[in-house]
Amino acid sequence: MASLLLVADALARVLNGVEPLPREDAPLIEAEGRVLGADVAALRTQPPADMSAMDGYAVRAADVAQVPAALKLIGEVAAGRPFDGEVRAGEAARIFTGGVVPPGADTIVIQENTARDGDRVTVEQPSPAGRHIRRAGLDFRAGQVLLPRGRRLTDRDVMLAAAMSHPTLPVHRRPKVAVLATGDELRPPGSALGPGEIVYSNGYALMALARNEGAIVTDLGIVPDKVEATVAAIRKARASGADVLVTTGGASVGDYDLVQRGLKAEGLELSFWRVALRPGRPMMNGRLGRMHVLGMPGNPVSAYVCSYLFLVPLIRRLSGRSDLSPAPESAVLGVDLPENDERADYMRATLAPGPHGTPVVTPVKIQDSSMMAALANADCLLVREPFAKATPAGSRCSILRLTRPS
Repeated sequence: MASLLLVADALARVLNGVEPLPREDAPLIEAEGRVLGADVAALRTQPPADMSAMDGYAVRAADVAQVPAALKLIGEVAAGRPFDGEVRAGEAARIFTGGVVPPGADTIVIQENTARDGDRVTVEQPSPAGRHIRRAGLDFRAGQVLLPRGRRLTDRDVMLAAAMSHPTLPVHRRPKVAVLATGDELRPPGSALGPGEIVYSNGYALMALARNEGAIVTDLGIVPDKVEATVAAIRKARASGADVLVTTGGASVGDYDLVQRGLKAEGLELSFWRVALRPGRPMMNGRLGRMHVLGMPGNPVSAYVCSYLFLVPLIRRLSGRSDLSPAPESAVLGVDLPENDERADYMRATLAPGPHGTPVVTPVKIQDSSMMAALANADCLLVREPFAKATPAGSRCSILRLTRPS
């Protein structure tokens, strides 16, 4: 029997030789969540000129050093309508927020500190030079790289890119992920179940997980335990242009575990199919031409944990990201734990505030890989390495946070 592969070694094999997908230009409205394939520099300076930050009057600071100061109103400046003139001694220009500060003026007096009478304005409080003026280039300057390659774009990044005058952005193509379930016993949610039949749930979580990572997902549905049906679904995944085929169930070598058989009939280059992992030992990885293949176990928690550990980094690498794996965090054990065996343990657990800011983690009592309610309510996965020694409560440990319902 083949030896079990350590989780880190298995992940290294999954990612071996994987390069980010080619670049394409995405319109700004479609860029959020995408990963930049090149540095993006500003095409303009922001603000492009000295601008008023308030409604008021553009004046010379020297003219309002002593108040009250009566000034002659010589014009008006609105956003997008600069003043065609110069503010000289004893003069003021009415200005609105976003207006270009006219030549000669070096400060803005807010309108609340003035009194106007026709073409005369009286300044009642002094305003030092530079007050309420946004200098040219205060935010950024043309040519400045503000969005680096490899950055996953947020809504704020998209706003910045628009201000930089980019109508499109160079991003990596989104990975295409096809999800296939196998099993004569599986029925869609809402079905009337016969003896021995169960509701199919795995794929819904895996497809949501893939979408959250920015992938385009194709649902191949459920196929029966027949090699011909499995091969037909695999061919459908290839025809769709999938970058990754994810299967759930049938990844082992039992009489009814036909995924490997169907994949090998299509030319699968198998990398591994057993990992020193709990839950999730019978996980498969390989390549079918350019398509990556991840065969997940049939138990729902096992399928989810394996996808979290292997599918997420694969999607991120294909997307061009550098932060491939979820980042581990430190926590304090809330209970004693016995020694571990040869498999790394990823235990569903909940978190509570700790006395010194470090969270206290408590694994759920029953870690059966079929229990979806415990997974849905978990805050994190408590990670234990193979052959970990018995560990008392209060000890430091490592966790991987899960998305928690609010």
